[in-house]
Amino acid sequence: MTWKPRNRSLIEKFEEEALSPFAQLSSESAGRKHSEPSHPFRTVYQRDRARIIHSKAFRRLEYKTQVFLNGTGDHLRTRLTHTIEVSSVSRTIATALGVNQDLTEAIALAHDLGHPPFGHSGEKKLNELMVDHGGFEHNNQSLRTVELLENLYPNFDGLNLSYEVLEGIMKHSKGFNRPSFKNKIEETFKNPSIEAQIANLADEITYYAHDLDDGLDFNLINEDQLIELDLWQRCVNFVDTNYKNLKGKRRRAYIIRNLLDFQVADIIKASTQHISEHTLDSSDQVRRSSARLIRNSKEVNQSSIQLKRFLYENLYNHKEVAQPNKKGGEIISSVFELFIKNPSLLGETTSKRISEHGLHRTVCDYIAGMTDRYIIEEFDELMKS
Repeated sequence: MTWKPRNRSLIEKFEEEALSPFAQLSSESAGRKHSEPSHPFRTVYQRDRARIIHSKAFRRLEYKTQVFLNGTGDHLRTRLTHTIEVSSVSRTIATALGVNQDLTEAIALAHDLGHPPFGHSGEKKLNELMVDHGGFEHNNQSLRTVELLENLYPNFDGLNLSYEVLEGIMKHSKGFNRPSFKNKIEETFKNPSIEAQIANLADEITYYAHDLDDGLDFNLINEDQLIELDLWQRCVNFVDTNYKNLKGKRRRAYIIRNLLDFQVADIIKASTQHISEHTLDSSDQVRRSSARLIRNSKEVNQSSIQLKRFLYENLYNHKEVAQPNKKGGEIISSVFELFIKNPSLLGETTSKRISEHGLHRTVCDYIAGMTDRYIIEEFDELMKS
């Protein structure tokens, strides 16, 4: 038998034979806004994943806040490490459920590209500043980033990602509209693809588990406070029963790991049960389904809500988190107003967008793309002049 490398056609054939009937097949993609020839070795979603990873917006995530301001500690998570962790969890769930791993991973990698500096406090501040100009929301900004603001390719603005990845980026919207691709009929679906649903829930469970880890690592919360949390206590009991000799940071690290593993396993089990209750012969049937198919069990969902409530009360609103983020919001506000009053400070490339998108949206796009480090440096320079 002569060995041959796997080309795109073979990969697509493998998907058709191996994936679940409700998976989104690469060969059945709705396409891209700008038509491109197929790649000989990579599927449409493999190309999307690569384009996202190679984008400038993806690299900038390294210097954007997750919870703690960038540079606070060497081991605290940034928006980039969070994104990579979400991608890993998403791929695990997608593999177990037999759906498109490449699409799931591409959506996970793109989901936070539109986050501004200083995390959710930065998002809140930009939304306030843009209240009379269309507002600001990071999922919509992620879409603007990949459709307009990235400029790596000669024939179009943005990354020209497939419809299915764009759909996944808009996963938090109520209803999902197909972008108006040429020669495509616009449709509204109740839910996104199952791959997008996976990335969405993976983001949530990863976010809270690892924020808890960072909060413990930074000594803003302690293990004694967590005793009343069902998820935490369940994982503590498992670790202490099976690894009696684990102590200190190694024990805590394994509890956090088990916290995430337990929720992933629960999602796979609960989603499998829920999917089995529906007749799903295609990815569009997933979209037309009246309910989200990817979920955790009712018991674990209640425990997750309890964990989220604890984090909001004890970590996200802790003065060591809230005060730097408040300062970050003030920096964004100052820089925004300076650019509005002095558009010439924007530079030639950014200024060209004003005629088409308006001054406020152009300034908003520019600031949203900044890292924590860059906007602080920009603020210091502007204050000197």
